[in-house]
Amino acid sequence: METSLSWVATIATITAATITASNLGSRITGYGFIVFTVGSIAWFSLGIATGQQALVWTNAALTVLNLFGIWRWLGRQAKVEEGAKAASEASQAVPTETLFPVSLLARVKLASSGTDLANCVDAMAGCNSGRIRYLVVSEGGIAGAGETLRRVPWSDVRVEGDRVVTGLSDTQLNALQKVPKDEWPAR
Repeated sequence: METSLSWVATIATITAATITASNLGSRITGYGFIVFTVGSIAWFSLGIATGQQALVWTNAALTVLNLFGIWRWLGRQAKVEEGAKAASEASQAVPTETLFPVSLLARVKLASSGTDLANCVDAMAGCNSGRIRYLVVSEGGIAGAGETLRRVPWSDVRVEGDRVVTGLSDTQLNALQKVPKDEWPAR
């Protein structure tokens, strides 16, 4: 029994850590917290079975935190994203400017002619105007290591539904200003 619990706990914890660290969206992160909960309950049970009080109390607290994570990512954040999507879709039917969720700029690909060129990282906007000045995109590397960040002027991109599209070619994108991770341009 103890061996089975230890393997369930180990596999669940590693799987959940991989899921949440990947940051693949609110729903996937929420599912990661469900798997974390399975792991913390297994660790809690193992602690009871082996008389390890520190393991019991640590995983009792982690179970509560994991339940908070489930609520946060599958409850609240999922609803916020659904609200943003609904507003974006509804704005297409009214005779004003179409809206898009700004959070999109931190999680989608930058595409050109149907080909993904880079990953959107974030955007910078003017405090007074609220206008987006530039988009920062990432290319290359693995999980952020070895990546190159570039500044793409907002005038060179457009949002189409839930996609960010540019007319720039791969060569033109590579010619744009590189941005150090910790020192983005003020203009």
